[in-house]
Amino acid sequence: MGADPVAAVTGDRPIGVAIVDDHPVVVEGVRAWLATEPRLTVLATGDDPDEVLRVAPNADVVLLDLRLHGRMALDKLAELSAAGRRVVVYSEHTDPETMLATLDAGAVAFLAKHEGREHCVATVLAAASDRPYVPPALAGAMVGDPRPDRPMLSDKEREALLLWFQSMSKASVARRMQISEHTVKQYVDRARIKYTRAGRPAATKAALLARAIEDGLVRPEEIGIYRSQAMHDRPTP
Repeated sequence: MGADPVAAVTGDRPIGVAIVDDHPVVVEGVRAWLATEPRLTVLATGDDPDEVLRVAPNADVVLLDLRLHGRMALDKLAELSAAGRRVVVYSEHTDPETMLATLDAGAVAFLAKHEGREHCVATVLAAASDRPYVPPALAGAMVGDPRPDRPMLSDKEREALLLWFQSMSKASVARRMQISEHTVKQYVDRARIKYTRAGRPAATKAALLARAIEDGLVRPEEIGIYRSQAMHDRPTP
């Protein structure tokens, strides 16, 4: 196996996870799932995002229930994302409009509560190392999105996006395409600008991936390599 992409982000320490949910049985279930992966450790849990993050200010990933105390937490999601938090939304609300709205608000991923341990662990691992991961429910929402105004991307822009979605960094994309890292950044920025002009901004990597899948520029299975890597990649002994 190659080098562990998680270790490249956190070094030798485990990934710290904060769980925000107002159902104790859900919290304990997710805690048990994450405990099966030695690279993850739960730092704090609770039903108040601010209090949980006071206890665990250095959490690498926040697993956030979208509905807390009877209210949708999209505003809190946007606030946490704007503050630089990697937020994975974990919710039973799986209509496409809601799932895509969470990505627009800055979530790095959306996980449906029915999708189980394997997808939960893989999503958190991918989020911690800033890699995309598309569980089945989110893939369906992306592909089925009916919104119009699809911008035209060049072949090079599409290639750069696809490799970026599949890779850990723009530097690795540059090596694959035999171009400079600055040029890769230009391709990604151009794609973002085109979506913004079309009225469909994509400020985060997850949102840009959603746009590309919605428009048929990228297929979910083209980034599916991380479904297995996130679960099985380990450092070479």
